[in-house]
Amino acid sequence: MSDGKVIEVEGKITTVLPGTMFRVQLTNGHMVLAHISGKLRKHFIKIAAGDMVKMEMSPYDLDKARITYRIREQNAPPPGPRRPRRY
Repeated sequence: MSDGKVIEVEGKITTVLPGTMFRVQLTNGHMVLAHISGKLRKHFIKIAAGDMVKMEMSPYDLDKARITYRIREQNAPPPGPRRPRRY
């Protein structure tokens, strides 16, 4: 939001919905509907059920949020080698 009145929360993806929408359970147990921010779309960050994410919520509508960051797992194995792109 442009006026800076944003609430930052963390949650866990419970359901993947069509159109890059997700059902997310916050750490306090509240369920919200969230969508991916533009930077995550631009850099092809994949989000799946079970991932922990950081979100921004408006103080005016506490049922919707924008996913701004996917939190990496601590014990996750390193990613495999990248394939070269074919153009």
